[in-house]
Amino acid sequence: MRLPDLEAWAIFASVVEHRSFSGAADSIGVSKATVSKAVTRLEAHLGQSLFHRTSRRLTLTETGKGLAEHAARILAEAIAAEEAAHDAATTPTGLVRLSAPMTLGLAVVAPLVAEFLQLNPGIEIELILSDAKVDIVAEGFDIALRIADLPDSSLRARRLGPIAVHVVGSPAYFAQHGRPTHPAQLGEHACFGYTNVTGPWRFFGADGAEAAVRPSGPLSSNNGDALLPALRAGLGIGLLPDFIVGPDIAAGNLEVVLADWHGPPIALHLMTPPSALRPARVEALMAFLTEKVRNPCVTEA
Repeated sequence: MRLPDLEAWAIFASVVEHRSFSGAADSIGVSKATVSKAVTRLEAHLGQSLFHRTSRRLTLTETGKGLAEHAARILAEAIAAEEAAHDAATTPTGLVRLSAPMTLGLAVVAPLVAEFLQLNPGIEIELILSDAKVDIVAEGFDIALRIADLPDSSLRARRLGPIAVHVVGSPAYFAQHGRPTHPAQLGEHACFGYTNVTGPWRFFGADGAEAAVRPSGPLSSNNGDALLPALRAGLGIGLLPDFIVGPDIAAGNLEVVLADWHGPPIALHLMTPPSALRPARVEALMAFLTEKVRNPCVTEA
């Protein structure tokens, strides 16, 4: 059996990541000629081109696109194996790239990162906060906290806990426009949209009934916190998680309607790339977050 050319696969992955032969060469610490020969060698073995090459541009062929993720996994597995062997004999050190939603990240994750760094002075963390769904593999994240109804099946997911979601509005809004008693009535109200979630609002009743409505209103945003001032001002209704609207509900600024209906079950997941091998620093942060994040931000629906 002929063994795969692992060096060529790793170099191909680096070229894809840096989008150029010279960028990959600089990153790996070899000559551009070495990178070019490795890619050519891999193409000859596969019998297909991986890149379209011009004097100004380097783009993946369809074959290259299909194999890029496999190459990234091969490289990640090899790096993780070496780091795991190193970490077994040393205190965990190095960088962990962590992604989290904006509000959850500011309120919960950032304080926990500070606590973790105090306990693990040899580890560095790059915390990226965004409500957009990041591509964990392509963007090089070690861990991502993601709120979703179902995890991405191509990734490894650990369910941390359920997230309660409420339909809310201000007392002044309901006094002026009435309180909806059925999801279908939301079509008569100004509903604020969350642009990172597409499609209709779906609801399920205790008796098995189902309903769906497409939100329509004067405001939409890619961040739930940005909707709060307009909600408090009585300008409309929002569908938002408890960790965003909970304090306003407790303070009486917002009220919950349609409490007898619930949306699709969503939960907070800890997501990682497909590789089963992870450096000790990543395992350490995963264990810490799993222990700490279960209770501060999630509420049973």
